Amino acid sequence: MMWRSYGFPRSVDEALAMLATHDGRARLIAGGTDLVLQLQEAKRQIEALVDVTRIPGLATVTRDDGTISMGAAVTYRQAINSPVLQAGAAVLVEAARRVGSPQIRNVGTLVGNVVNAMPAADAAIALFALGAELEIASPAGRRWAPIETLYEGPGRSKVDPAREMVTAVRFPALGENQGSAFVRLSRRKALALPVLNVAVVIALDDYAFQWARIAMGPVAPLPFRAHTAEEALRGMPADAEAIRQAVEIAAQEAQPRSSLLRASKEYRQETLKVLLRRALERALVQAQGKGTAEG
Repeated sequence: MMWRSYGFPRSVDEALAMLATHDGRARLIAGGTDLVLQLQEAKRQIEALVDVTRIPGLATVTRDDGTISMGAAVTYRQAINSPVLQAGAAVLVEAARRVGSPQIRNVGTLVGNVVNAMPAADAAIALFALGAELEIASPAGRRWAPIETLYEGPGRSKVDPAREMVTAVRFPALGENQGSAFVRLSRRKALALPVLNVAVVIALDDYAFQWARIAMGPVAPLPFRAHTAEEALRGMPADAEAIRQAVEIAAQEAQPRSSLLRASKEYRQETLKVLLRRALERALVQAQGKGTAEG
């Protein structure tokens, strides 16, 4: 057997206590779309699973003034169907639609996508662009941490799933004069890892870019924010030339490598420019109030 016991805690504290009882030999599970495969392939060896899906409040999406909060057990399907996210975080809804198959979206969770710590995870790239923070519960208490601080390397999270638990995600809701977009390139439209993906969120001040967040993957060992390109857009006229310059800067910041799975470095770097331009143009259309520009 891949594990000896399977528990259903009724609270976060009970889940942490179950983990502590097994002293590093247990893992949290919600959707299990990544973890179960890792166990089947003997990439992990554990003695217990702690299923958090019955903890009240972990499968909710709420909005309080300008902040959206999601519980750690929210699935891709819930995210796609959430009116709160459709209105205030369209980029995350777009990303969730691109994940896996309907069966995977029905059980897989967005927080699991983050804790799995892969550099091209679609939901994580969108959460980077939204400026998300995660609440982490441990025996020492609870803390909030920016999503960017929780990655060590490909497949390696700074959240210890044998002793800690992500309980919630929060980020500012998008509003007037703001727009977002998610674009993805893969070898086929569904059930394929991305060759590249891009998520952007922008805000306008009259006819200029007030700020921008540009996230990309997999162009580095971690999900990547193009901070230099973001700063280059700040205060610039909201036009095609500003987008062109930001795209060139972001493409230079990124460091995609050649891969048998994802094509050559040169191809990916040039293709990245196309995706960045499309994403920024679509986000600009949204921010100007001319429609959703989803594609």
